[in-house]
Amino acid sequence: LLVALVAQAAFHWRDVLAAHFPAARPALSGACAAVGCVIRPLHDVAGLSIEASDLQADPAHRSLLILSATLRNRAAWPLAYPHLELTLTDAQDQAVVRRALAPAEYAGGTVDLATGMPGNGEVAIKLFIDASATTQAGYRLYLFYPCPVAPGGCAAPLRGDSRNCMTIR
Repeated sequence: LLVALVAQAAFHWRDVLAAHFPAARPALSGACAAVGCVIRPLHDVAGLSIEASDLQADPAHRSLLILSATLRNRAAWPLAYPHLELTLTDAQDQAVVRRALAPAEYAGGTVDLATGMPGNGEVAIKLFIDASATTQAGYRLYLFYPCPVAPGGCAAPLRGDSRNCMTIR
């Protein structure tokens, strides 16, 4: 019974164990291959930061904006790439338009999203945004992990942790 309890705990916390104890990763990967699970990078928005960001008009194209940003993983282990929320604002700092960007939209084609952002690493982002239908004076950029939608349509926090969650409405 104790062995079954330990196996169930290892299965539930496999991502955390693999991140914090890299020597255990081969054994966890082998066990996951046998039972059909995967080991994913952790979702910890507190371990991530936007080191720098800038939004400029593209001088070559009147209606395009260029978003440049540097994301930093401050944790010693890989973390999942977050979603980005870009909000363009007016002169009164009211939202004009808001867009959530999935990692596949900003990380580039050469990045392996399944392995996550390297521990203590940085990722440079450069996006071209069509802003021809808006007038904006500023912007806000946030990091978040979306909540998975549970059966029945209710938003559920990741692994029971609502601090790393953005509510889906």
